[in-house]
This record gives sequence, C-alpha cells and structure tokens, in this order.
Amino acid sequence: MSELNFYKMSASGNDFIVVDNRDGKVDAMFPDIKGFIQKVCRLHHSVGADGMILIENSKEHDFRWRFFNADGSEAEMCGNGGRCAARFACITGIAKEKMAFETIAGIIKAEVTGTRVKLQLTTPSQLKLDYPVGLEDKEIFLSSVNTGVPHAVLLVDDVDYTPVEELGRLIRHHKSFGEKGTNVDFVEIIDKGNLKLRTYERGVEGETYACGTGAVAAGIILREKSLVESPVNIITRGGEILKVYINDEVYLEGDTRLIYIGTLNKEALL
Repeated sequence: MSELNFYKMSASGNDFIVVDNRDGKVDAMFPDIKGFIQKVCRLHHSVGADGMILIENSKEHDFRWRFFNADGSEAEMCGNGGRCAARFACITGIAKEKMAFETIAGIIKAEVTGTRVKLQLTTPSQLKLDYPVGLEDKEIFLSSVNTGVPHAVLLVDDVDYTPVEELGRLIRHHKSFGEKGTNVDFVEIIDKGNLKLRTYERGVEGETYACGTGAVAAGIILREKSLVESPVNIITRGGEILKVYINDEVYLEGDTRLIYIGTLNKEALL
C-alpha cells in the first residue's frame, strides 16, 4: 500500500480523518471506499473517528468535499466536519481564511479565525413542528427540520437523564422518516440564550459528543417556537459550546483542533 497521509481533527468532540484527495489517490487505492472507511474509523483497532472527509477539486469553488460516516455511508452535510474541513483547507493553503466549498447539501461558506471557524449552512428546509410519533409503548411529540441532513428534535426536562441510546435508536429508524431515517436531538432549555443538547447520530449509530447540524436544528426549532433568541449557545455532551446564529441566514461557530498528522499503515486495515 502506498503512503496515505491524513490529518486527525476534532470539533466539539466530533473527530474526523481528513485527507487531501485532490489527486484521486484514495479512490485509486481503495475501490471499496465503504469498506475502507469502516476499517479506518474503527475505535481501538485503527485510527478511529466519527467520520472521514475527502477534500477534492472543484471547478467553481475552493474545493469539494465528500463526507462519510463511520459506517461508510456518505452523508450530505456535517456541521462540525465542515468546520474541520475549512480549517484543514486554510492550514494547507487550499483556501484562504474566507472560502466556499461544495457539498451534496449545497455550497457552504466558511470563515477561519485561528482555531475558530464560522460556517454558513444551507437554507433549512422541511420544518415541521410538534407532531405525534408512536413508539413501542407510547406516543411522543417531535419537531423536525433538514439542516443539510434530517434531524428530529425532542424537548426534554433533563437531558442528562434522558435514555439517548435507547430512545434515539427507536426514533432514528422510525417509519415516519423513511428508509434513510433521521438524526435525533434531545434538547433542554436553560434560558433564552442557552441550551443543552445530546444527539443520536445516524451513520455513527450511537450518541456522539456533539453534532453541528443537530445544534443548528435545535436552535431553529426552538426559535420558531419563540423559546430562544439568536444567537443561542448550545452546550454539547462533550462540554464545548457551539454558537448558532439564526436570522435570514444560519451560521454555526465553534473551535476546532488539529490533533495530529499521520501516515496510514496497511496494518490499520487488518
């Protein structure tokens, strides 16, 4: 196996493997891209990550990205991954501090200031408030919105004691959200400017320390219900705070970390 260099990056507890694939090297080396990503994203046995980001060429913008969840599925968008991709592009000289890049969800704009990245997301769609969903033994009321990827949001009294794994799994696969399912966000209101959030992520198939598009989804829905004001601080499971701006345009802002730069060895895929 030829050498494959990568950056390990993190944003609010979500960690990603970021690769400069402008020469198409990853596709040439690994025709089974899904299997490759599943192997390299394994915790304890390989690099380990919530997902992989491939930075590729774009004819009209600074770059194009392909984003993959840890299970190898390709996703339209990832807020925290987008912030890592923007900082990666800035560090490596692919783009300047202000940039725009292509995703399946649409064109994303970003601004990098040191380690902090402010990301303009695509226009939210499919907003739906307070509708009933029947689970195994009860009925709950959810709201949902697409912030690049679909999110269902459930307002709870105490997010720390919410059974996120169990309840999140039921909602994530519910027939109401079709074959692809949805991400699920559990949100607790502290006050008009602060929320606590836990997310069950589709593709990771479990709770993650943070979810950028989920933070935006929670902010949009609760502002629509007049329960918060913009900007709103989202306290993630990992303890970091994301700032969400909700006006005519929607922005996600927070810190990023470059953890290390490495070279993948063939034993990482065993």
